[in-house]
Amino acid sequence: MLLYLTCTILITEWRTKYRREMNNQDNNAKSRAVDSLLNFETVKYFNAEDYEVQCFEEAILKYQQCEWKSSASLALLNQTQNVIIGSGLLAGSLLCAYLVSEGRFQVGDYVLFGTYIIQLYTPLNWFGTYYRLIQSAFVDMENMLVLLTEQKEVQDAEHADDLHLSAGQVEFDRVTFSYVSGIEVLRDVTFTVEAGKTVALVGPSGSGKSTILRLLFRFYDPQSGCIRIDGQDVSTVRQTSLRSYIGVVPQDTVLFNDTIGNNIRYSRVTASSCEMERAARAADIHNRILELPQGYDTEVGERGLKLSGGEKQRVAIARTILKAPRIILLDEATSSLDTQTESNIQASLAEVCSNRTTVVVAHRLSTVIAADQILVLHSGRIAERGRHEELLVRGGLYAAMWRKQQKSLDTKTNTKTLTQDDT
Repeated sequence: MLLYLTCTILITEWRTKYRREMNNQDNNAKSRAVDSLLNFETVKYFNAEDYEVQCFEEAILKYQQCEWKSSASLALLNQTQNVIIGSGLLAGSLLCAYLVSEGRFQVGDYVLFGTYIIQLYTPLNWFGTYYRLIQSAFVDMENMLVLLTEQKEVQDAEHADDLHLSAGQVEFDRVTFSYVSGIEVLRDVTFTVEAGKTVALVGPSGSGKSTILRLLFRFYDPQSGCIRIDGQDVSTVRQTSLRSYIGVVPQDTVLFNDTIGNNIRYSRVTASSCEMERAARAADIHNRILELPQGYDTEVGERGLKLSGGEKQRVAIARTILKAPRIILLDEATSSLDTQTESNIQASLAEVCSNRTTVVVAHRLSTVIAADQILVLHSGRIAERGRHEELLVRGGLYAAMWRKQQKSLDTKTNTKTLTQDDT
């Protein structure tokens, strides 16, 4: 019994590493397969089907090697247990046979020994099986247990209250933030968006424009400084109440593998069909949806791949319009639209954003000319601020960006005109 229990525990603990490695390789193989399928367009763009197959094959082979080690170690455990049990039974039987030949045991005593030993080995066998299964189950659950111990980066304060939004004034007070320690994305950023006004954030890529929107929506908390809405620190209110007042049109729109109607209605699932269609009209996509065979019941596919970039962006705008938020965040909301559609959407957005606090991130400066205030970000700081005319007169970074974009636009216009004349 002692030898059986000792070997069972030691070998089971020893083979745990093979089981853990097998699980890791299984996760890697599945992740590789899912990643390749989700990014099938990129795979085909670069004619990399063979490479992806090779990578998946390598992952499967590694998994099979680990699985073989796990199965071989299990076979070793079972054979060791059988050898111990068989050796014990053989030794006991030989001893009983010797005692019977000496006349110290009767034949019935030998039978009694065999009966007792079988009754003893049966629970021992079950102990080995259950111990191995429990140990394997804990190894299999390691990833889930680690996930359960994961701490939220952004948590509600212990006595957090709901946000009481009255006017909708947004204030950033000396906010500093970094995704990676030592690399500051925002440095001492301070500005105020008055209630019902529109503030535009412009600047080169990587200057921190989208980060400001993420901090306001409280995807992250700043390392220092404070963000207030109507004088209330957003870190002291419940996240659900904060986000219920804010509508976001992101730069990269990802849709659910569901109907267009359900994707629009996602911002307010209780909305009626009339309200949903009204939002679609405001986003200039209602007529396009009606042209589809199944209308609002058309499936958009995985991540909305059956729709064009402009159509997905208009669905995102319709979704935000349907939510009817008090504060609107637009992150390049019309970047994927053609000129005519952008003009229509800008008019709809202007109507939707009227009397609502709005923060707009834009690369095309022509879309933010009418903003009440323009903030020019550079290297995580606010380099300039003011209205469009004031910034042009100042002749700084904004004026240089404006001249560059206008020159690029004039070049495109002249090229188009020359092409038409040649035709």
